[in-house]
Amino acid sequence: MADLNPTAKRIHQISPDPVELTLDDGTTAIFHISGAEFFQQEFQAEGVCEDDDADYRFITSTDNESILVGRKGVDESAWTMIGTIVEVNRDGS
Repeated sequence: MADLNPTAKRIHQISPDPVELTLDDGTTAIFHISGAEFFQQEFQAEGVCEDDDADYRFITSTDNESILVGRKGVDESAWTMIGTIVEVNRDGS
């Protein structure tokens, strides 16, 4: 079996403690992750951002190379893909 995605493993290890995530557009924010799970190689989790009322979903890409981030605002009916995670850190605040 192929290796688990290292970014997903790091999120899984840190959660449910707050996680600082940096996206590919340079955005950095603190997320509270819930339900972080692996299904064989596939990763999925849900969470909220400290600076936002929206819901977030985190899933592995089809090639297992990156973690995709989806966002659904409180007044939105559909998920929007907002980017991929490039860095994961423990919240240091």
